Amino acid sequence: MKLTELFHQNRLSLSFEVFPPKTDDLYDGVKKATEEIAKISPAFMSVTYGAGGGTSKYTLDIAKNLKESCGVESLAHLTCVSSTRETVRERIEDFKAAGIENVMALRGDIPKDMENEDRAQWHYRHAIDLVRELKASGADFCIGGACYPEVHPESKTQDEDIRYLKEKVDAGCDFLTTQMFFDNGLLYRFIDKIRHAGITVPVLAGIMPITNAKQIARVVKLSGSFMPQSFKTMIDKFGGDPLAMKQAGIEYATDQIRDLFANGIANVHVYSMNNADVAKTIYQNLSDCIGKHV
Repeated sequence: MKLTELFHQNRLSLSFEVFPPKTDDLYDGVKKATEEIAKISPAFMSVTYGAGGGTSKYTLDIAKNLKESCGVESLAHLTCVSSTRETVRERIEDFKAAGIENVMALRGDIPKDMENEDRAQWHYRHAIDLVRELKASGADFCIGGACYPEVHPESKTQDEDIRYLKEKVDAGCDFLTTQMFFDNGLLYRFIDKIRHAGITVPVLAGIMPITNAKQIARVVKLSGSFMPQSFKTMIDKFGGDPLAMKQAGIEYATDQIRDLFANGIANVHVYSMNNADVAKTIYQNLSDCIGKHV
């Protein structure tokens, strides 16, 4: 089923993101974790894809298992970082053969050992290149893309960022999922701006529960996300106590999602990092809201 058939304009739903293992010996543990998250019957689950396709086999295996064995619709990621045209086309054929209908087309994070590479030599430099490849494949994929409520780290201005986003949507993106954010006001203003720019596809709000202080440095490096004072205060107060930090981080994410729901954002995608306990707790915290009308 295409995800656009599952998105709701006025009924609350949650989805979760998981990532595949890097090696064979970790596969069973990751598979079990994703199956535990699937037990709460989320709207769907997305499965990430390693830079250069290093975990592409596992992406397909996890996505297929979620769909066929767990009864949860899946969204398989595909990135263009260092991927050759042949590799991407092979992955697309694999998705088609496995019955995967939903694909997330991403540029992907640049690994440290590739930061100085000449990107002009890459077959795919931007997510829009993957969107066009997916549209040209002959398969009727539902295609997702990423967007940034603040500004993409490589864009000069938000206006420039939105112009590129409009091009990506016009090329064939059926929906967008936001980068993580910690201030809901940023999302509300961003949605107003993209709607004004003519971008009308569904937008899923991406929320990452910060459950340990070590996550902060990586979040800042990858996304540069603005951290409001209430968030900083939480980190300062509980960052040194792992159990308290986990509880506080889940509560912060829950409050964000509850506020989104209250303000008409019906679809929220949680970056749960394979942590079934975090996913289950957030879902339970919102159990009286899920499925209800906004």
